[in-house]
Amino acid sequence: MIGKHAGIDLLRHGDTGERSYRGQLDDALSPLGWTQLRAAIFGRVWDAIVTSPLRRCSEFASELAAARRVPLRVDPRLAEYHFGDWQGVPIETLAKEQGDALARFWADPVSHPPPRAETFAAFRQRLCAALDDIAVQATSQRVLVMTHGGAIRLLRCEAEGRDFADMAGIEVPHASLHTLEWASSSVA
Repeated sequence: MIGKHAGIDLLRHGDTGERSYRGQLDDALSPLGWTQLRAAIFGRVWDAIVTSPLRRCSEFASELAAARRVPLRVDPRLAEYHFGDWQGVPIETLAKEQGDALARFWADPVSHPPPRAETFAAFRQRLCAALDDIAVQATSQRVLVMTHGGAIRLLRCEAEGRDFADMAGIEVPHASLHTLEWASSSVA
């Protein structure tokens, strides 16, 4: 680990109206989601914005960057975890049909990923590499990162030295801001 960097705020996208693991499905924000995000950023200032390419992040990030006249960069590495066979399946259905597998995933996402999901190592590697790049920028600028609930949970565990089994217990509501002190990761 290298020294700390300041100036990174993670913002989860707003509500999409969907109730399942959306992962890399490209949902748009609901009207409520737009309202949540506008309220979340009110009175806050950033020098630059970096966003996931998924619409639920990138459309709001584009609007905000244009309104504030700040640079915007789209980084595909900030996309949400790919939930494999569980992507798009309602949580209630998963709980009913695959409750044991779902419980194992929540308890230990590293060892018990969903069937045909992105490996946890790949998810961690791409997110940490993205944050390492953003941290360089954040040494001289206040940077807003628009991303997803799973991404924020993983990055918080990484930055806070928490076990990844803690991910399920980290509250990341829609349109929530999370200030992150990021030390460059050791992920290669």
